[in-house]
Amino acid sequence: MSTIKSVTSLATVLKKPKISRKHLSRYSWLPDVLRIEGSIAVRIIGPVLTVTLFASGVAYAWYRGHDVTLSNTVTPLLAVVVGLILVFRNGTSYDRFYEGRKDFGQMVSNIRNLSRQIWVTVAIPPDSDAATLGKGPAGGQMNASQLRSAKADTLKLAVAFAYAVKHRLRGENGTDYEDYEGILPPFIARYEEAGSTNASSPISRNTSYHATGSISPPIFRRKSEDETANDNSGGIASASSKIDRHKSNGRGIHVHDASVTLSEQGPNTPLLGDSHRTVQFHPYSSISTIPLPLIIAHELSRMIFKFRKDGYLETIGPAGTNAMNALIQGMVDQLTNMERVANTPIPISYGIHLKQCVTLYVFALPFTLVRDLHWKMIPIVTVVAFTLMGIEGIANEIEMPFGHEKTDLPLDKFCAELKDEVDFIIRRLPEGGEGMHGYDDGEGDD
Repeated sequence: MSTIKSVTSLATVLKKPKISRKHLSRYSWLPDVLRIEGSIAVRIIGPVLTVTLFASGVAYAWYRGHDVTLSNTVTPLLAVVVGLILVFRNGTSYDRFYEGRKDFGQMVSNIRNLSRQIWVTVAIPPDSDAATLGKGPAGGQMNASQLRSAKADTLKLAVAFAYAVKHRLRGENGTDYEDYEGILPPFIARYEEAGSTNASSPISRNTSYHATGSISPPIFRRKSEDETANDNSGGIASASSKIDRHKSNGRGIHVHDASVTLSEQGPNTPLLGDSHRTVQFHPYSSISTIPLPLIIAHELSRMIFKFRKDGYLETIGPAGTNAMNALIQGMVDQLTNMERVANTPIPISYGIHLKQCVTLYVFALPFTLVRDLHWKMIPIVTVVAFTLMGIEGIANEIEMPFGHEKTDLPLDKFCAELKDEVDFIIRRLPEGGEGMHGYDDGEGDD
C-alpha cells in the first residue's frame, strides 16, 4: 500500500512541473538582419563612421582633381593577413566562451548528482544501533526529521557553491548579496568577515601577526626616566595607544601592555599584578587567503564525512562516499578551469596589432578604389569596415563570458534554475527508503 501511495504522489508531482525553460529560437534570417538589439553595430558605429568620413574626404579630393590613388597590388596582400588574424582571433574568443559554458555546465551537473545522492542515500539504518556502532559516543543520534533538515541544509550549501562561483568569476567579494539568502549558513560569513581588512584603518605590520608569515609580535621595553625625557615624540603611551587603535579590528595579535620586560621579571614578580603583559591571539589571519567557494566545498566534504562517521551512509559504503567526494572534487576542478578563463585575457599586444592592421587596411582601401568607383567607393568601404570591425568587436565581446552584459553567459539564470531544482527535490521528491518495504544494506542478502 505504501508503494502505491509513493508512486501516486510521484505521479502527482510530475503532472505539474514547476521548472520550465525557454526553447532555442527558430531559424530566422530577415528579422536578424534588421535587428539592432544584441547586434555589434551599436559598439562599432563610431569607428565605422570615422572610416566613412575618411573615405568621403578621399572621394572629394579625387573629385577636386588631386591624384590620391594607390596601386591595387598592396591591399590584397594586407587583406590576406588581416583575414587570417581575424579568423584566429574569433576562434580563440569563442573557444573561451564555449569552455566557460562547458565548465559551468559540468559544475551544475556535479551539484545535481551530489544533491540526488545525498537526498536518496543518506538515511537512518533500520537497526537503531547501527548508526552508533564504532562511531564514538556522539554517534548518529538524529531522528528522521533532524536528518532530513541536515540533508536539506547540505543541498542548499551545494547550491550556494554555484552562486559563490558566479560572484567570484565576476570579481564580487563578500557575502552581502540577495541570492545568498536562505542557502548560505550564517557561520560561513564569519570566515569572510574575519579575513577582510578595513581600508580606512589598515593594520600595521608592526602591530599585527600574519598567520602565514614569520613576523613576531613586538615586545616594547619600558623606558627609563632619562630615555623618556630625551624622547619627546613617543614612549610607552604612544606605543600602547597605537596598539589599542587596532584592538577594535579583532584580528592578529594585540599587545596590551609591555611595561614589564622579560629581563625585569623575577621569581617574586606576580603573574597578575599591576604591571603585566598579555597577548591576545585571533584564530584568523588579517588577510583572507581562501575563496568562498573553497570554504563551501570544505564544509560539504565535512558534511559527507559526518554522515559517514555517524552511520548514515552504511547502504552505499565507502565506494558511495568516495563517489560523493569525487563530485565535490569535480566542482572545485571546474571552478579552477573557469578561473583560468577569467584570469587569462588575450595578450594586449595581440589585440593592439590586430586593430592596427584592420585600421591600416580600411584606411588604405579608399585610395585603391577611388579611381574605378569614384563616389560609389564610400558605401563599399563602409561595408568592408563594418564587416572587419564587427568580427573583431564580437571576439572582444565574448572572450570574457562571465560578466553582466547580454552577450555574456546567463549565470544568474543558471543558478536560479539550479536553486529551483534543489528546492523541488527538498519539498516534493521522496527520500531514500521512503515507501519501500525492504532495505538494502549493500550485502545483497535482503
